[in-house]
Amino acid sequence: MPDLTYPHVGATRAGDLPAGWRHVRHRVRLPDGAFEAAGQAVLTWRLHRAAGIGIDATADRAAPGVRVVARLGVGPLRLPAPCQVVWAVDDATGAGFGYGTLPGHPARGEEAFVVTREPSGEVWFEVRAFSRPDRWMMRAAGPAGRAFQRAYAWWLGRTLRRLCARPR
Repeated sequence: MPDLTYPHVGATRAGDLPAGWRHVRHRVRLPDGAFEAAGQAVLTWRLHRAAGIGIDATADRAAPGVRVVARLGVGPLRLPAPCQVVWAVDDATGAGFGYGTLPGHPARGEEAFVVTREPSGEVWFEVRAFSRPDRWMMRAAGPAGRAFQRAYAWWLGRTLRRLCARPR
């Protein structure tokens, strides 16, 4: 995938994140029986939109090669973050995807959003990512930028729990 701005493409799939990058891992238990609804919310961008993230995607569903521009912020202060889906899974035990940064994104790296169903029946949502600042604003943010990434993962988990707790 020639436009991606980082090496280690696909590293978020197995969860073995590369050394020398900032890592984010956030895992939250979802309600029992929520696997299908949660997986669909992740794969169809519903989770991100419900969390207040503007999403412009070249497809209605995450799949390798789909390009996405996530927009964070409010009004004219919305910061575009172009990405491309590098892997996706949708089977009996996992549903989700990982996308990597494209030129123009404030960071370099990859982020994954995955719902899993354990053999015990427990349903989990996990955000895992590795990144480095790429633009001046992310470098200037320093520790606040890292705190934002952790808060973003937490907010997605909270939003998905809320989506799974009420019917569509």
